[in-house]
Amino acid sequence: MAGGWARDGAVSEQIEASISDELERMKSRRAPVGESFTHCAECGEEIPEARRRAVPGVKLCIDCQTGRDRAYRPRGGINRRGSKDSQLK
Repeated sequence: MAGGWARDGAVSEQIEASISDELERMKSRRAPVGESFTHCAECGEEIPEARRRAVPGVKLCIDCQTGRDRAYRPRGGINRRGSKDSQLK
């Protein structure tokens, strides 16, 4: 396969790296695991007992979690990892 200025296998490496990056990003957004905190990891407010029972492994109070959820913006499907020459056309 003609690769232009890229070495053999560079396109496959780029695709694999992009997939790995996305998997890591998704893993970081998983539901909390482990023991629940009694106080919020961000603001220090007490986390209600009902929330700790409902969401095992919770680390944030409702207000801080709501703020994080609002700030989350899904990424586009554009590969921004490589240089301009390595982008698929």
